Amino acid sequence: MSKDYYSILGVSRNSTDDEIKRAYRRLAHMYHPDKHASEGDKEEAGEKFKEINAAYEVLKNPSRRAQYDRFGQAGAGADFGGAADFGGDFGDFFGDMFSEFFGGRRRPGPEAGADLRYDLTVSFTEAAFGTTKKIIIPKVAHCKTCQGLGARPGTSPKRCGRCGGSGQERFQQGIFRIAKTCPECRGAGAVIENPCAECRGAGAVKIEHSLTLNIPGGVDTGSKLRVAGEGASGTRGGPEGDLYVFISVEPHPIFRREEDDVICEVPISFPQAALGTEIEVPTLEGPVKLKIPPGTQPGKIFRLKAKGVASPGAPRRGDHLVYIRIETPAKLNMRQKELIEEFARISNDDVFPHKKSFLDKVKEMFG
Repeated sequence: MSKDYYSILGVSRNSTDDEIKRAYRRLAHMYHPDKHASEGDKEEAGEKFKEINAAYEVLKNPSRRAQYDRFGQAGAGADFGGAADFGGDFGDFFGDMFSEFFGGRRRPGPEAGADLRYDLTVSFTEAAFGTTKKIIIPKVAHCKTCQGLGARPGTSPKRCGRCGGSGQERFQQGIFRIAKTCPECRGAGAVIENPCAECRGAGAVKIEHSLTLNIPGGVDTGSKLRVAGEGASGTRGGPEGDLYVFISVEPHPIFRREEDDVICEVPISFPQAALGTEIEVPTLEGPVKLKIPPGTQPGKIFRLKAKGVASPGAPRRGDHLVYIRIETPAKLNMRQKELIEEFARISNDDVFPHKKSFLDKVKEMFG
């Protein structure tokens, strides 16, 4: 009984070549025998696989497809019972699937070098303003003696005689054309008869690479810097990888950071807060005079403009925030105690605005 090639591939008679190719690749992957575990399923999938390939062999070829459309299966010159021709597009597809089913691979081309990671710790001030750091990176680089070829200077790698330079050995097994990595050249397509004494034929050596980094102001713990081309060297002419620098910022004994602002908590005495004073507060750029007005309350925040952390990508800096903490004396001598007691006797609630406001609210609740 004649087979309908279009129905087998699940396409219409008006389908384009690309639509037929996509349908074929999807079905060939689905019904490949090695995708099925049991013998019964594998045998059934194998029959379906042969049908799919035979249909595609006809429909992928414009002249054979035209003959099939006019005269049917007989005119197309193909038979489901015979072995299909696995050349052309199917050969390309089979090569794509090969690594999954058989562990082989095509001859390797240029490959980019690996990306490298470097963990860098900077001080709080360095993170705020930016800095330069000289670092040493252990990495793999091209061997300068052999220029990365792996062969002794004056010689060169020879084309592999076993695979003919393809990097693969191919053989037929039933209807399948199977390839595997050439054991002689390990897929490189060439062998090194006279290896370089420096790298022992690897084409690369381990080095310690010195590099100066420009750390921009405003980085914080978790910031990541990418330095293009400073990773490991590529293979077979491939480009170098990149270097990724992960930043950690040391804690500061006085300051902490909230986005681009610097926070500093400054203790003052009760008399200073009550009477007012002028104090000296530390900032990233050194000490600054700050006027404390009379009656300053605990938790008061004073803002020093543009004395915080540099903002990455912006011209402005954050601010320096001074949090006021009022200290209560832990120990009093007799005279100090007498004076405070006297102060308490002559003071009313109007002296303590927060206390008066609180007591008024309590009276409203229970009054």
